[in-house]
Amino acid sequence: MPNPPAGPGVAPPFAAPPVEGRPTRLWLGLGVGALALALCCGGGGAAVVGLVVAGVQAFDEQGRVVSTDYYQALVEREYGAAYDQLCAPARRQESRREFERRAADGPQVASFQVGEVDQTNLTVPVEVTFSGGGRDRQRVNLEQNEQTGALEVCGVS
Repeated sequence: MPNPPAGPGVAPPFAAPPVEGRPTRLWLGLGVGALALALCCGGGGAAVVGLVVAGVQAFDEQGRVVSTDYYQALVEREYGAAYDQLCAPARRQESRREFERRAADGPQVASFQVGEVDQTNLTVPVEVTFSGGGRDRQRVNLEQNEQTGALEVCGVS
């Protein structure tokens, strides 16, 4: 193998590999990558939190709506419509005719105010005023229909 010629100004037979100028570019690239990763993971986490909050609010709203529909039917003396709000176990315990007779013979609901859903116990407090002027604080027990996922009234205590 021959020795390279000596002296200044001699060009090497191949180009030298590029030298990384400053470590700033490396750290800038790593920072941008970390930021992109944080945005993706943070956005996914925020989406999960948003879905949970929306689910809780929808469950609360559905419980209030079914309770309101039940009591509104009682106020309007549409006992069949109130019976339709009942869960399957409650309907097995009492026929439509028996429910209508019991509701018509009992104290008549004049007005009501539905409270907040207790999602732990699946109950809703309801302040009821009867046509005779009496008041009562009742608790609606809710149950989720396994087939439809909808909440239903499963008793009042």
